[in-house]
Amino acid sequence: MKNWKTIMVPTDRGVFEVFTKGKGAPLCVSHLYSEFNETGDRFADMFTESHQVFLINLREAGRSEKAHEPHQLSMIETVLDLEAVRDGLGYPTWHFAGHSTGGMLGLVYGIRHSKSLETLIITSAAAREYASSSPFCIYHPDHPKFENMQSLIEQLKTNLSAEERNDISRERAKLSLREPGRHDEYFAGDVHKSMAARRMEFFSREILLFDVTRQLHKISTRTLVACGQHDVQCPIGFSEEMAELIPDVQLAAFGNSNHYPFLEEKKAFQNVINKFYQQMTVGQDR
Repeated sequence: MKNWKTIMVPTDRGVFEVFTKGKGAPLCVSHLYSEFNETGDRFADMFTESHQVFLINLREAGRSEKAHEPHQLSMIETVLDLEAVRDGLGYPTWHFAGHSTGGMLGLVYGIRHSKSLETLIITSAAAREYASSSPFCIYHPDHPKFENMQSLIEQLKTNLSAEERNDISRERAKLSLREPGRHDEYFAGDVHKSMAARRMEFFSREILLFDVTRQLHKISTRTLVACGQHDVQCPIGFSEEMAELIPDVQLAAFGNSNHYPFLEEKKAFQNVINKFYQQMTVGQDR
């Protein structure tokens, strides 16, 4: 698979490392604490056939600008950084797609800067803190696999060899798949990303007070909310909640998926995405 092209984008808020691939209208993909590189991202790859995708390393990730103050790692400050990158690239508007915490970031983006967004795709996310509010979430103490997940997380915090870390990360990812035995099939290919530790630490505190449900009505961007019906990280109820509160929205639930519908039901996910963009084109032609 062809690697992504690396560009450094100077803005009035600092310089950001961006990876780009594909042709078409500009589309931004990011994640609150992932650190990307030229091997790209499996979620972002879903859009490279129809768009020129810009995969952005946020502050403290890769070679992007550092956080000079802790608040610069917050979601609202991150949205301002994304706006600066969009402006630095010379686009008056672009599309945004986010998975998991990338989707949460997308919600804040839509609330604050809908006029900058042509469309918004939110996948496997939530508009509020999810771990303590739903027993269907694997991070809730009442979930049957809570202890298993917590054990793996604690192991990842210890001093491990690269092989040991990969093995534990693999077992952790399997907990978020509808068919764990297909893990190696889903995650095949040369895509290697890591975690921006300082961003993850900030998110673990910010999420405790995160709740934008009362502001979702401010999103005027045409939005697609996608989710797996068996998601154990952001259970489907959170996606249904977003679909009730965002004005111009479509909900797509994938019946044989957990947290990764774009991998677990790749063809069906791609069909939904294509139809979503085709409907937009038809609407513009009228």
